[in-house]
Amino acid sequence: MSRRVVRILLPLFMACPALAGDAFPPPPPFVPRLPNLSAEARRGEHLVTIGGCHDCHTPRQNGPNGPVPEMTRMLSGHPEDSQVPSSPALPAPWMLVADKTSTAFSGPWGTSFTANLTPDPETGLGDWTEQNFIEAMRTGRHQGRGRPILPPMPWIVVAQHTDAELKAIWAYLRRVPPIRNRVPPPRPPTGAATPAATAR
Repeated sequence: MSRRVVRILLPLFMACPALAGDAFPPPPPFVPRLPNLSAEARRGEHLVTIGGCHDCHTPRQNGPNGPVPEMTRMLSGHPEDSQVPSSPALPAPWMLVADKTSTAFSGPWGTSFTANLTPDPETGLGDWTEQNFIEAMRTGRHQGRGRPILPPMPWIVVAQHTDAELKAIWAYLRRVPPIRNRVPPPRPPTGAATPAATAR
């Protein structure tokens, strides 16, 4: 390629982001970045954000363009002050409904409420260990040995993370501001005799 051709094409490459290697602008901020995180916790912050954890564990409120995460309650689960009625009977083909905060879900399993993932010692994950967390994500059971984790929590997808990734997520969750919010226990399906397990 001649120098003359290079002089002609170079300005075109520089003027066009797609050709220059910067095809898209950076995404708008979604979650306020926590300060002073270790590299591991920063990786966990990224994984929590792109993994959709806020979709269910951060309550939503109506904004001008529809429901948006209420970041003052970041990852605190179903608000204890938000009451929901008994799970409705859904006509076919519907199987799942969510409340206005997108933190309570009803279906054939009953009603599940998303857990408080903040490190609050009484209502969140404050008394969990890293091992509890990893075992819960690997087995689909509360703290790895308790009640089953209910829909719509996609634990079987989260279980595909490597140990290093789960440890990074845990490191981030330990740094999230603790929020005291006692999530209600799950409810069994209408007419069921046995209690259902909670969504975590």
